[in-house]
Parts: sequence; C-alpha cells; structure tokens
Amino acid sequence: MRHFLDFEKPIADLEGKIEELKHLSGTGEINIADEVGKLQAKVERQLRATYQKLTAWQKVQVARHPDRPHAADAIAHLIEDYQPLAGDRGYADDAAIVGGLGRFRGRSVVVIGTEKGATTEQRVKRNFGMARPEGYRKARRLMEMADRFGLPILTFVDTAGAYPGVDAEARGQAEAIARSIETCLSVRVPLVAAIIGEGGSGGAVALAAGNRVLMFEHAVYSVISPEGCASILWRSAEFAKDAAEALKMTAQDLERLGVIDGIVPEPLGGAHRDPKVALAALGKAMGTALDDLARRDGGQLRAERRDKFLAMGATED
Repeated sequence: MRHFLDFEKPIADLEGKIEELKHLSGTGEINIADEVGKLQAKVERQLRATYQKLTAWQKVQVARHPDRPHAADAIAHLIEDYQPLAGDRGYADDAAIVGGLGRFRGRSVVVIGTEKGATTEQRVKRNFGMARPEGYRKARRLMEMADRFGLPILTFVDTAGAYPGVDAEARGQAEAIARSIETCLSVRVPLVAAIIGEGGSGGAVALAAGNRVLMFEHAVYSVISPEGCASILWRSAEFAKDAAEALKMTAQDLERLGVIDGIVPEPLGGAHRDPKVALAALGKAMGTALDDLARRDGGQLRAERRDKFLAMGATED
C-alpha cells in the first residue's frame, strides 16, 4: 500500500478512485478503461504540478519518505559481486553503516553507506541510520583499505545525523567523525558521494567529503535538521518549516551555492514511486563522475578534493 505525504492528498484521492474503478472493472459488469485512463492522466498532471513547486519543508518530507531507495537498495541495484565487510577492528560492528567490496560497471570498488532500514525491526537494528563511533571507524577502515589497493570509493548517504547518545559520546563520537572526514580528504583514489535521502550534519559529511558530491533531486543536506534548528532559534520545533527555508538545504540551493556538484533527477512524484528508475539515473551519474576522475593521479585527486572543501564558505574582503 502506497504511503502518501500530507501535501499529496489530492493525488491520493485520485488514485483511490482509480483503484475503486479497477475493482468494479474486475467484476466484468462494466468496462471503465477510458475513465481510468483519464484519471491516470489527471494524476500525472497533478504530480507534475505538485512536484515542480515543492517547498523546502515538503522536500524534507519527500527525503524522509519510508519507500525511498536506501543505501542497501543502491548497493543491490548498482554493485555486482558485493561482499560485505563488518566491524571497526576495535569495538563492534555498527549496523547503521554498511560497506564492502564489489564491482561497479566493471570496476572494482569499495562501497559505504548509511542505512536506515526498511521495516520497523530493521530500523531498530540499524538505529534509524544514526551511526555510533564504531560505524565511522568502520567506514574509515574501508576507505583506508580502498586507498591501499587503489580502489575507487562510492558512498551513499541517508542519515538524520550521527547518534547523539551518551554511549556514543563516551566512545568518542566527535573524534570518530573528524577522523572519517580526514580520511575522506586524504585518500588518493576517486571518491564519489551521493546524498540519496537525508544528509544530516557531520554524520553525513563523514562519508560525503568526496571529489564529486551528487544529490537526488528531492534529497536534503544540512548542518542540522529543521526541527533541531527551530528548537535552537525559536525554542520550538513548530517553526521547522521556516528553518527548512532558511537552511538552504535542498539540492537546488546547494548546487547554486557550490556545495554539491550535480543533481540526479528523480522519477515524477519522487524516487519512492519508482526506485529502480531513480537508482538507474544515480548509477549513470556516478559512472560519469568516476570516468572523469579516473583520468587523474592520486596526488591530483587529493589536492582537488581538499581545495574544494577548503574553498567552501570563503569570503572576499
């Protein structure tokens, strides 16, 4: 059963009518193909009109849609011969971060992603995609392995942020994130990152400090969630809509600001309506980026990556 967002109610009503008509048609008493066709065309027009003018807050809702493709889906669709690797070799294996070896369009690669989980049981197991220090240390271990063997790195980011619990802080959450970012900036192999849903704060940057940073059309990427920002600035999460606008967290805003390098188009109505088409577009964009980066040597890749991130936010006198 399809999950509709609040602003999709007119679309939900139309699709509900289509299902009713299809049920009637199944009885054999009436042929309503023409009417169904008209309603489907109307749904498409409504989807196009709605998704062409989404507000920042509505994009946040789309980015959090439970049916959007996750990192595990991206790996399953884009990576062949995937061999998962576990553990940080120091404390434990964090299920919120997945990663391993595989082949992407004929190239051997290391893949890493933040995984929220699809079912309630999976979400609890994966801590809703909010990694602890051991998750970032696992990511760092995999990146260092990629660097050692000259393998490109692909990352898929979808997290509200790093886990802020007492146990995570006790085990050095900030240090683990900082070291992961440092490793991203230090490796001498191509690093292509994709924000596929939410890109929340340092928990996202820890895997996304790449040579190329791509975003799905309706993904979001920010230093803090709209609710968190509203709670700090206005002392109430009720102002989350205002915070979303002020944060400039949409793919379109971030491309304009030079924070990301490209936007990957989503199917009409969002990636959750047709995950396979969305992931095919993502694979094409990541492949193009990787082809371009493969022409550079390790020193150039590292220097360009560092210069790119150091230049962000720079001002002129």
